[in-house]
Amino acid sequence: MKILMITVFPPMKMPEADHAFHLCKQLANYGFEMHVISQKGCVIPSHPRITVYPVMRQWSWSELPRFVWAAHRCSADAVFLIYIASIYNYQPMITFAPTIVKAFRRDSHFVTLFEDVPGTCPTSLVSRAIRKGLARWVGPSGVDYHFGTLLHDSNRLIVRSNRIRSPLAERFSGVNGKSVEIPCPPILPILPGDDGTVRERKRKDLGLKDDEFLIAYFGYIYPGKGVETLLKAFQIVTAQRRPVRLILIGGNVGGLSPAYFQKIQGMSKELGVEDRVTWTGGYAWDSDEPSRCLRAADICVLPFDQGVCIHNSSFAGASAHDLPIITTQGTATEPIFIHKTNVFLCSPKDPEALAQAMETLLAMPELRERLAMGARGLAREWFSWEKAVERIIGALKCETT
Repeated sequence: MKILMITVFPPMKMPEADHAFHLCKQLANYGFEMHVISQKGCVIPSHPRITVYPVMRQWSWSELPRFVWAAHRCSADAVFLIYIASIYNYQPMITFAPTIVKAFRRDSHFVTLFEDVPGTCPTSLVSRAIRKGLARWVGPSGVDYHFGTLLHDSNRLIVRSNRIRSPLAERFSGVNGKSVEIPCPPILPILPGDDGTVRERKRKDLGLKDDEFLIAYFGYIYPGKGVETLLKAFQIVTAQRRPVRLILIGGNVGGLSPAYFQKIQGMSKELGVEDRVTWTGGYAWDSDEPSRCLRAADICVLPFDQGVCIHNSSFAGASAHDLPIITTQGTATEPIFIHKTNVFLCSPKDPEALAQAMETLLAMPELRERLAMGARGLAREWFSWEKAVERIIGALKCETT
């Protein structure tokens, strides 16, 4: 089976680029012939079953001939678009990809994976004119202002969670009938932790004493991740004069102004905890450094402003490292997250509550062990690459999943 994947690859600093790269290799390892339309300058996997067309620059309508040339050349059995507006520079052209591809290959099975909800807005006169023309061709009910024909003309939709599916279903009535929920697996190389060697070496590199407790944050740093809350909570914990350190594993996400990242870094100095905080900054897509840092940690804290959800790839990465995890409960947090069983839940944007949660785990090793065991269960049941790839293959083959 030949699959055409439409996506971006590293070195773009976006979690979606990292995920697409690893997923492409996983599908190739399953025996599929992978063809990829991606951006100029992207990393090209060295795999005999992967062919990359690094031809796209801005993904705008002016580049439609490049897109059509690459899509037509590979004559795929299935087309797999990984979609979030930001990785395509918010250009509307890509939102009409199913209609464009099916214009010259009617029998192609088209699958769109929605990484998040925000879509694009056709602001230019050219984009508006093309959109109106396609609406006349497809029919007004088949074209969405933000998502083009992705919802109408994709044969199957993959969503990371119901938090993504629900607003899409409000825009198009057919979403629920042709969508499947598949959470994102860990998108980082994972080092073994069985014998404790990786942990011991990294803790030594960090200058940690034997009695120092290391708290880790993992993921890109941008608004909504709750890093401000974490730093304020950490200040409260350090006031108890405990031997505790904090490491923030991750850097600025691509496309976001570095001003926010600099502001967050400056908070540790303002709060008087700068000497106890380590910032790793960004890291290469294939680096095992994040895994080393997670192995060195005692707990992981992920204080999302909207509460944890199964589409959070940082949670998938932390759970794969057998760490007890403190996170936040929001209105859309799924029932698989069970307080004091597989996670320790507290309210979002509440430094005092988060500090109390960290204090509780500091004082209760038996609870840390229980949460670590629960996190392992979540990793196996919900975030394994094996299960994710098998369900994605089912969607690409139009099987019931």
